[in-house]
Amino acid sequence: MPEIFKARFKESLRIKLLIGLITVVLIVLMFPKAESLEFEVLEGSVWINDDLIAPFSYPILKATDVYRAEIQNAKKSVYPVFSKDPLQVVIIIDSFKVYKDYLFESFDKNLTNPVNQIVNPTFLIDNSYNLLLNIYKQQKNKQSNILNLDKLLLKASESLIKIYKTGIIETLPTENLRDSIAVRIGNIDVIEPVSKYFNINKAKSEVKNNFQSFGYSSEVVNAIVEFAEHFIFPNITYNAKFTNDEILQAQNEVSKYTGIVNESERIIAKHERVTKDVKLKIDSFRSAKGEKYQEQGISFQLFGKFLHIASLITLLTIYFYNFRKRIFYDNVKLMVFGLTIIFISFVTFLINQITVPAPLQFLIFVPAASMILTIIFDSRVGFYSTVIISLITAALRGNDYSFALMNLFAGALAVYTVRDIKNRSQIFRSFFFILVGYSIGVFAFGLERFAPINTIMIELAFVSTNAVISPVLTYGLLIFFEKLFNITTDLTLLELSNFDRPLLRDLARKAPGTFNHSMTMGTIAEAAAEKIGANTLLARVGAYYHDIGKLISPQNFVENQLSEDNIHEDVAPEESVELIKKHINEGIKLGQQYNLPDEVIDFIPMHHGTMSMKYFYEKAKGKYENENIDIEEYKYAGPIPNTKETAIVMLADGCESAVRSIEDPDQEKIENVVDNIVDDRIENGQLNNSPLTLSDIDKIKESFKNILIGQHHKRIRYPNQDKIEKGIDEETDE
Repeated sequence: MPEIFKARFKESLRIKLLIGLITVVLIVLMFPKAESLEFEVLEGSVWINDDLIAPFSYPILKATDVYRAEIQNAKKSVYPVFSKDPLQVVIIIDSFKVYKDYLFESFDKNLTNPVNQIVNPTFLIDNSYNLLLNIYKQQKNKQSNILNLDKLLLKASESLIKIYKTGIIETLPTENLRDSIAVRIGNIDVIEPVSKYFNINKAKSEVKNNFQSFGYSSEVVNAIVEFAEHFIFPNITYNAKFTNDEILQAQNEVSKYTGIVNESERIIAKHERVTKDVKLKIDSFRSAKGEKYQEQGISFQLFGKFLHIASLITLLTIYFYNFRKRIFYDNVKLMVFGLTIIFISFVTFLINQITVPAPLQFLIFVPAASMILTIIFDSRVGFYSTVIISLITAALRGNDYSFALMNLFAGALAVYTVRDIKNRSQIFRSFFFILVGYSIGVFAFGLERFAPINTIMIELAFVSTNAVISPVLTYGLLIFFEKLFNITTDLTLLELSNFDRPLLRDLARKAPGTFNHSMTMGTIAEAAAEKIGANTLLARVGAYYHDIGKLISPQNFVENQLSEDNIHEDVAPEESVELIKKHINEGIKLGQQYNLPDEVIDFIPMHHGTMSMKYFYEKAKGKYENENIDIEEYKYAGPIPNTKETAIVMLADGCESAVRSIEDPDQEKIENVVDNIVDDRIENGQLNNSPLTLSDIDKIKESFKNILIGQHHKRIRYPNQDKIEKGIDEETDE
């Protein structure tokens, strides 16, 4: 059941239509919104249409980079907003007085209990605490009229009040750092220079400077300052919410428009050059027209986009139907095209959403899609797909002709670099050609529109990035497609043709006769495939693996029997048939076990098709004279070949084996054998399902004859050749 379902899925017409519909709909949804897409102009180009007259009044949008710069300037023009809380000073001074009372209380306890000294309970270090304790003790005992702790701390609080009146500002925000700030008191913002206010360190230094001016000793000053420092906090704090609100308001006040075009005003005249200002008017008209007719014409616009993309996809489908039927009738392969086109379209959509002053459109990796499809299928499919993908991406970019042409040129060169790929590392040589393709386009359109040299250089930097990333992306996605969709590429076949592959290595070791036969067949099949335009690599690899089933019991086949004894001489013909038939099913099992592609496994049963084993059939007829022998029991199960490559290998197998059995082969004998073998396969209907034409068959015959005659041509016999063959020593003979 799964195999039947898989076959139906691959060929179902409904699935084809569904793949096409989903592809078209998804691409349509990625189109730019609310824009009229009938034209796209480049700055510096010449307007070749009739005079463009405004059918209605509309505002002129500012250039994206200009508007973005004004938005940034608006943000920078906003001063950071700080809040000033007058009550905070009162709270801090009250805390200062409370803690002073607590300090005096601890001093009193120490003085009343001189024996059991209480541990310093304050935040002061011991030296400062003991110094202030001594001052307090002298004050209590009236031993000093100079130092009075109450007066010292009062001066400290007055110094703090003075500093707080000026203001202590917290650390400035690193973003949008300015020399001035907006201090908000109530609903009023006052712009003040930052230098007017104290920071924490500066406030501490100010307290210390105030005390030093009174002439006190450094020990007393340090102790008082140490106490006062614990009451220094910012009373002017940064308010992120207020600042962001001011920034948002300033940005909202920046107009998107730079002017207006009145109804019936001429936007541009015929043959007039498109300047920067004129392009803004045209782009603004396109946007305004899309918005004006969005509600009443959105359905018509969507239908137009649908027809646009559907027509391009239909062109590709028609090409497949007429020239690549193996793709058209395989829905899995069509899904590869659908996913590739959707992926590139999605990248284009994402690029369209990013509004930065850089040519990000050159990061749409069309060359990667070109290389992937070329490697998976062939160069013509790759080129035709590049044309369609370039047109679709250009449509998503607003019908950008120059973008389409640059992608087409770069993609075509990428196809050229991998059309005859021999190994995966060859993908990376595409870098240079992709870069050349894009660079020519950048210079051509840049010079055409009088673009400044720095703009051209920036675009070249982006196309260089594309040239680097496209081969890397191709390498990664190629493996993804091969594994996910079980697709056999030429790279897969090249890897399978390596003689170090486990199956071929075992075949050479365990069944050397079969191995040599397969290698010879590979040469013959490859040459014939080249003559008729078939896949030469697939034909060669198919020939290499067509007889791997003989690995299980190599002695059952005459080419692997080193002695003159043949096991089939001692068994009944029907048993011999079963022994030989086994190598088909065993070959298929080995192929599946070693993950050979289905295209290669097909060669195993198809190289025999439904041919009968005439030798054993005739042997059975001679042995069982009076019995009716059913020839169907002496036939292979098939199926018969259904591709050019499998048909070539079937013919090569029969011809190579038959020619090898000729005694004293010459040109005439070989030609007769080849003609008879091929004619026999045709008469038995073995080529009925293959796409070979009569012209193809004639070319295959000619190719087979040339190679087989060359391999079996007569050679000059050495002197005493007969004695050498018999192993007679010449000296002994003398």
